[in-house]
Amino acid sequence: MDVLVLIDKLDDLVHNAKPVPLTDQVRVDKEEIYDILDQMRATIPEEIKQARWIVKERQEMLAEAKREAERIIKEGRERQDRMISEQEITKQAERAAEDIIEDARGREREIRLGAEDYADEILNTLEVNLTKFIAAVQRGRERLAGRDEPADRAEVA
Repeated sequence: MDVLVLIDKLDDLVHNAKPVPLTDQVRVDKEEIYDILDQMRATIPEEIKQARWIVKERQEMLAEAKREAERIIKEGRERQDRMISEQEITKQAERAAEDIIEDARGREREIRLGAEDYADEILNTLEVNLTKFIAAVQRGRERLAGRDEPADRAEVA
């Protein structure tokens, strides 16, 4: 039986008891009170056990929830750290890539300018040589033309 029901029975017994004239006291049946008290003694330990079990279960549930919350927080922090680390690695890789690209562009400029200078030198050398060849060809033609003239003059004379 529920302790609260037994307390209500005890309260009803006292409330409905016969009053003693000219006092605030009442007459109650001693056996009825002892019977209710015995029932309370039998009921209270079981309810206390149940209450203790409920409190223990509640504490275990709270401890498990706390452990789970701590685990989730720990995993979240680890994930955040990994993401920050990955993000930092990505930033470093991007910076390294930019440096490599800038270096490659600088080398490309140097190579292109060097190639242009080399080509200009080769073309200049070729131009000088062609000028010399043209001058040699013109001299050769002039000599040829000069030889023909004296031979023609000799025949005419």
